[in-house]
Amino acid sequence: MSDLPFSYSIRRSRRATRAKIIVTTNKIEVVAPPQIAEHRLHQFVSEKQQWIISAVNKVVSQQPSPPAPAFYREGVDISYQGTAYKLSITPTKLKRVKISFTDAFTAHIPEALLMTEYSDVIKAALTSWMKTQTRLHVEQLVKRHAGKKQLLPRSIIIKTQKSRWGSCGIHNDININWLLIMAPPEVLEYVVVHELCHIRVRNHSTRFWDLVAEHLPDYQHQRRWLKQHGGHLMQGL
Repeated sequence: MSDLPFSYSIRRSRRATRAKIIVTTNKIEVVAPPQIAEHRLHQFVSEKQQWIISAVNKVVSQQPSPPAPAFYREGVDISYQGTAYKLSITPTKLKRVKISFTDAFTAHIPEALLMTEYSDVIKAALTSWMKTQTRLHVEQLVKRHAGKKQLLPRSIIIKTQKSRWGSCGIHNDININWLLIMAPPEVLEYVVVHELCHIRVRNHSTRFWDLVAEHLPDYQHQRRWLKQHGGHLMQGL
């Protein structure tokens, strides 16, 4: 697995009659009957390497984030972690707008608020919610990757940026653009790892990219996604 430019998982299924490879925006998965030896599955993936890379590229190229709504109202799509979720609006006796999320977004709107005021306050509340979620996810990703090579940031700063996805300051403070929370999770992970690796290597030399690859062997897919869809993502909510 380590020699391949991507990572994958194996799932056993008694319903499967043969091994097959499933490629989605979030993962590469081998589904196989219990009786097939694991080493044969790794060999199968190795033989299908070029097909898998082509399939990943095709999936990535077809997954831009949905356009930002012109007006935030019932039923519009909100992009979160690479998936579009519907927005519903519910009246509440609260004095401030509250955003909740399960399998969809709900904006709890104060009853006293006029309908003509909905869009701006929902957008502001969603932005605040997204920034909070970005921090939580970035903190988890830093915990996952920082210890491997002692890439320990002094602080994590979530920013609104119009031209950069992230940066690493001279004192090892990492800055992350909150708009990345709307991209697939692997894309945010790539940017976090990218900035953590700058703690060790301050340039984009071969040594730097080798360090990134130690953490994310398939980082090039996420880098390619940003190049293809980053301009659209930068438009924000």
